[in-house]
Amino acid sequence: MQVQDVPGLIKLIESYLEDYNSTSTRPMKLVLFLDAIEHVSRICRIIRQPLGNALLLGVGGSGRQSLARLAAFMCDYELFQIEIAKGYGNTEWREVGYIQA
Repeated sequence: MQVQDVPGLIKLIESYLEDYNSTSTRPMKLVLFLDAIEHVSRICRIIRQPLGNALLLGVGGSGRQSLARLAAFMCDYELFQIEIAKGYGNTEWREVGYIQA
């Protein structure tokens, strides 16, 4: 969905956040300031591309994981998270790809 103005974008993303919180077992209490809204829209644009991926950088607690969860929800994608433990190697990494394919 293409949004032409910033107030419309703010309302759209806030409505997605409300929908996410109403359906999720772990609701997010996010303050969606303009930079966060821009980041969510960028993440959505990137992950909608074929083979789209992004490396999100930032200090701890900056909202990378929350914004990525919201963007995945907005794109109607299933989100899964890799749990890295001792002994995690290439074999386990490749198994995750086969499970999701």
